[in-house]
Amino acid sequence: MTQYQKPQDLAGILTENGPYPIEAFDFVRDGLSYTVQHLQNDARLDESDRHITGQELCLGLRDFAIDRYGLLAPAVLSSWHIARTDDFGRIVFAMIDAGLMMRTEEDSIEDFRSVYNFEEAFAREDLVARIGPN
Repeated sequence: MTQYQKPQDLAGILTENGPYPIEAFDFVRDGLSYTVQHLQNDARLDESDRHITGQELCLGLRDFAIDRYGLLAPAVLSSWHIARTDDFGRIVFAMIDAGLMMRTEEDSIEDFRSVYNFEEAFAREDLVARIGPN
């Protein structure tokens, strides 16, 4: 997936693309920027190649949720009807269909299938260890 391409009212695509509120689309868009930035900082992504895989995006969205919402990350995602990495894929491909993101021929919604288990990825004890008890 590559960066958010052009501003557009997301409300228009909400009714066609499942139970996800606009906040979920905004989160994925912002999480894409977060993921690209962190991969570039880790020197895994060349400045000229801002494309990332579905798996990389899912991992980045996990980290972004934890950084942004801390211990509330699983509750926030759940409130947006996001319970599996497949949900991230549905949101991403809805945004692609709406012209908000771009993809390559190699990109597939299957890239988002079962990347990780949400209960394990957002286990409370792991979150506490990562961000501290407060």
